[in-house]
Amino acid sequence: MSVNLEEAAEHPAVAADIETRPLGRDRMLKIVFGLLILVAALVLPFVTKSFFVFQVTMVMIYAIAILGLNLLTGFNGQFSLGHAAFYAIGAYTAAILMDKAEVSYVWTLPVAGIVCFVFGFLFGLPALRLEGIYLALATFALSVATPQILKLSPLEHWTGGVQGIVIMKPDAPFGLPLNQDQWLYFFTLIVTALMFWMAHNLLRSRTGRAMMAIRDNPIASRSMGVNNSLYKATTFGISATYTGIAGALGAIVVQFVAPDSFTVVLSIALLVGLVVGGVGWIPGAFFGGLFVLFVPNIAESISKGLSGAFYGLILMFLVFIMPTGVAGFIALIRHKILRRGA
Repeated sequence: MSVNLEEAAEHPAVAADIETRPLGRDRMLKIVFGLLILVAALVLPFVTKSFFVFQVTMVMIYAIAILGLNLLTGFNGQFSLGHAAFYAIGAYTAAILMDKAEVSYVWTLPVAGIVCFVFGFLFGLPALRLEGIYLALATFALSVATPQILKLSPLEHWTGGVQGIVIMKPDAPFGLPLNQDQWLYFFTLIVTALMFWMAHNLLRSRTGRAMMAIRDNPIASRSMGVNNSLYKATTFGISATYTGIAGALGAIVVQFVAPDSFTVVLSIALLVGLVVGGVGWIPGAFFGGLFVLFVPNIAESISKGLSGAFYGLILMFLVFIMPTGVAGFIALIRHKILRRGA
């Protein structure tokens, strides 16, 4: 969809329209829309039930994980079906630190991020020899192997084996008049805003431009002095960091981790969320998070016996009406509004 907008922008009338009054209107609409979302986000936990607050919190967590996958696939061109493994590593890092070492949940997030960056970077190094479907197959193998590794007897003292680890949900600090679900909602909201801000700044930096150059034309980027191998491995590490922090948040919110919670199904769900939200579009991660959490529940509410079939039908319907994801759909509506305002 972005290609169509670029072609439209080359037309003299549309270009002049974008450079003058409609651009100001478009910017004003973004500001107003952003303020409305901010107000709604601040009010939501006080006007809805605790379970819905929990669900919205999980949407933000999935959005962080999908954003991490988007950095790798959408902005660097590396395909992954193994991000459930990094989600699991982050979750278990937080759970073990809280359960065994009594570390505050706040500090488990940066530790989980660092641990996942190391794992992602090290996995990205041998994966440099792989591209396309072969890289997807390697990451798929990682996702399949991780739950089995977590069940191994030598690790059972730390991971809890098949029974997993139960952790306590933290209370609101400083005597804030918030229950546990409300506090974790605001805590996750702060972390989510920080992670998306960092991703936005990363993509606008020299590193981000190098990442996208590798995606668009690796030969040209190499000829311009970009160390493709280093940037690809680093991007793998950064992507794993985002997904690992999401996994740590998920463990804190759900209060439980177990190997069977991080199967390849989660990797596929994150990839589906990425495509539905829009590949290469940062805000699309939120729409992907909504899809990952709510659509399976909607399908099951229609028919428990045929939930998979209805999930597939819903996904097919969305692909047909939004072939470029929510990103392309919104871009199309925005372009029509600009043309109408001309």
